[in-house]
Amino acid sequence: DISCVGRCSLTVALPVISSVGLECSILPTAILSTHTGGFTGYTFLDFTDEMKKVSKHWLELNRKFDAIYTGFLGSTEQVSVVCDITNAFKDNNIIIVDPAMADNGELYKIFNSEFPNEMKKLCLLGDVIIPNITEACLLTGYTYQKDNHSDEYLMGLINALKNEGMKNIVLTGVSKKEGRIGALCYNNKTKETYYYDE
Repeated sequence: DISCVGRCSLTVALPVISSVGLECSILPTAILSTHTGGFTGYTFLDFTDEMKKVSKHWLELNRKFDAIYTGFLGSTEQVSVVCDITNAFKDNNIIIVDPAMADNGELYKIFNSEFPNEMKKLCLLGDVIIPNITEACLLTGYTYQKDNHSDEYLMGLINALKNEGMKNIVLTGVSKKEGRIGALCYNNKTKETYYYDE
């Protein structure tokens, strides 16, 4: 999505990815007056119909992509549309899914309780998924824990994601020590985990 106020989503991802020399083809899902965290009364312009037209045009042009990276999706219908687009363009590329739908133990207010089950369908198409702790819990039914994440808790959550059929996992928002936040990565091929914090 494009949030007109707030350092997040496409306004941040596009310049970062472009700065390393990659050409990005963007497919906005919505335009919001602000991001949804901490603001009320924001506007939301749904691009679902336009997403279908854009992907149809790309197929007519026979566009090929080295990677597909998904982020915030504004509705269960958009999840379905993005699943269709991902399948249509899935041709020797890597699929990276950020199931952006929740934080701090709560689903974003814009979504209903069925949304995590729909998002799970897209995550199953991903070669790599990047959920935060809350999102991982919503995808698996695992109990949410705010911080002081033990190795046992984290590996339980990784195993729950694997049991749901997820492949490579980058679990964000991990807090093993007070005042530090990091990510725990699981490599499906080597079965190894890696942790980084700052």
